[in-house]
Amino acid sequence: MGGIAPINKIILFDGVCNLCSASVRFVIKRDTKKVFRFASLQSDFARKAMWRKEIDDSVKTIVLLKGGKIYLRSDAALEISRDLDGLWPSLYLLKIIPRFVRDAVYNFISQRRYQWFGKTDECWLPTPDLSTRFVG
Repeated sequence: MGGIAPINKIILFDGVCNLCSASVRFVIKRDTKKVFRFASLQSDFARKAMWRKEIDDSVKTIVLLKGGKIYLRSDAALEISRDLDGLWPSLYLLKIIPRFVRDAVYNFISQRRYQWFGKTDECWLPTPDLSTRFVG
């Protein structure tokens, strides 16, 4: 059972954002079923996937590609929480809050993430044992 699930849930993240990279490590640690794959928004895979899905390449937010659907911002975060270990799936209850409110909070943090958490010149690279979880 320790294998990796088929690719049908891919998280695209800002690879130069320290908060985003820490979020990916957070998900990896709590995704023991290994249902998620990851790619930085700066990767060729993300550019091709976003073009195929008709997502503007100026999108600099978390993107979840799941079962042929696209989730952005707070919707992506809540969908991701559903598959994590522990109590994290209970966060999905926040879906009752209107998206414009959830996304306003998400955007507030997102617009300040480089200022608060910093930015790196290079995309975060996974360790060799995690590299199978990354695409592109």
